[in-house]
Amino acid sequence: SQPEFCDSVVESLRRGEHGAVRGRRGGAGRRGKPPGLPQGVGVFQQLPGSEAGGWQAGLGSGAWPGGRARPAWGAAGVPCVAQNLKQLYALVCETQRYSAVLDAVIASAGLLRAEKKLRPHLAKVLVYELLLGKGFRGGGGRWKALLGRHQARLKAELARLKVHRGVSRNEDLLQESSRPGQAYQVPRFVRVNTLKTRPEDAIDYFKRQGFSYQGRASSLEDLRALKGQHFLLDPLLPELLVFPAQTDLHEHPLYRAGHLILQDKASCLPAMLLSPPPGSHVIDACAAPGNKTSYIAALLKNQGKIFAFDQDAKRLAAMATLLARAGVSCCELAEKDFLTVSPSDQRYSQVQYILLDPSCSGSGMLSRQLEEHGEGTPSKERLQALAGFQQRALCHALRFPSLQRLVYSTCSLCQEENEDVVQEALQHNSGTFRLAPVLPTWPHRGLSTFPGSEHCLRASPETTLTGGFFIAVFERAEVVPTPAPQTDAMDPEPLSQVPKRKRRRKAAFGASMQPST
Repeated sequence: SQPEFCDSVVESLRRGEHGAVRGRRGGAGRRGKPPGLPQGVGVFQQLPGSEAGGWQAGLGSGAWPGGRARPAWGAAGVPCVAQNLKQLYALVCETQRYSAVLDAVIASAGLLRAEKKLRPHLAKVLVYELLLGKGFRGGGGRWKALLGRHQARLKAELARLKVHRGVSRNEDLLQESSRPGQAYQVPRFVRVNTLKTRPEDAIDYFKRQGFSYQGRASSLEDLRALKGQHFLLDPLLPELLVFPAQTDLHEHPLYRAGHLILQDKASCLPAMLLSPPPGSHVIDACAAPGNKTSYIAALLKNQGKIFAFDQDAKRLAAMATLLARAGVSCCELAEKDFLTVSPSDQRYSQVQYILLDPSCSGSGMLSRQLEEHGEGTPSKERLQALAGFQQRALCHALRFPSLQRLVYSTCSLCQEENEDVVQEALQHNSGTFRLAPVLPTWPHRGLSTFPGSEHCLRASPETTLTGGFFIAVFERAEVVPTPAPQTDAMDPEPLSQVPKRKRRRKAAFGASMQPST
């Protein structure tokens, strides 16, 4: 899952979500964002003497393996990301390659116990730079000072690990599957945004750039064999292009213009399986960060209505930027808990399709595993809490009177969040909803925990060359007539008419998203 982890770190730094990226007052530095970036997209550090009106260009000296330029470290102690995404991407790739080694060293040295404010995935990047990279040349700031306090212990633990394994080189610490030339990697999946362009036009653009188009893939073996400048069309999704894992498209003009969406294949499946026809009304119950929402809009051809809910204001603001860049104009965003949305509200009387991708443990995502300090399986208590919320959200979604089809998905590998939640929802709605048999040739099915679980889909790097995922498609077993359209169904409720008992309701981000220009 190398692209998944890299995207997570690069995008979090790009958006300024990571506390270490935010600029600090003092000297010539100040908080803000480079000119030209949409509001809410990024927070970068301005440093003395840097280019472009003071924004750090981040062109470091030295090189990473393969001749790649190594990232510059700003005064805040993190790679400067305003104009240095490729170097940062290379750093993250190398960090991931040594992930198991770094986990062992960090745990043995007690770094995270001693430095409770240091987040696990940032610790990995910093410790890689200290022990296996070129060090914090000309920068590092407070993180350099922090690691300096633990440097001797970290180096001692690395040396002890080498002695324990009977090796002398850092490279020899890697497992067979992590060594160069033998890496088991998930390809780079790129969805063509059909609201702005056609797959054939995107293919022609890449061909003019020197990429070699290999046609539509016929098997997973075709995807495994991808290398260099070769790329394929996915055998299942006609809008999905497939590149080698190391392909970095963050600075590609088509991506920056919203013509391409960097989205894992497994993450594309929920919207594809929901498959709402143009003109439909759709609810995206837990919508941020918005990739699935943008795919639904593309399937709708911007005709119809998407009601997208999320409780996190920052994530919703970033989602608004993403949807605007993608040209989505049929989506109404609301900062709201989906569980508080009334199925009897007339605004949702025509909703026949719901996508429910609730908060989960993320055990199928490598980046989330790093957040949990390498512990792939969440605690029983956390799983119970998550499963309880997921069950409530699913049963709530199935109460919408006109609902015909619902897709439930998680990026979790845990049975408690997947088959168990689906089974309980089916029991509570016996005779009303059933599991739809989808993608019969998909190689990875649901766990055999209840009759019909084979209709569920699972995904993993080993079986499908994607991130870890779970999907179940519910369809109504009885036909419910669609209510006649109402002229006021799409009008947002005026805040002045909201009853006092709903005082926690928050204003929508806007009645609709305007298309980007």
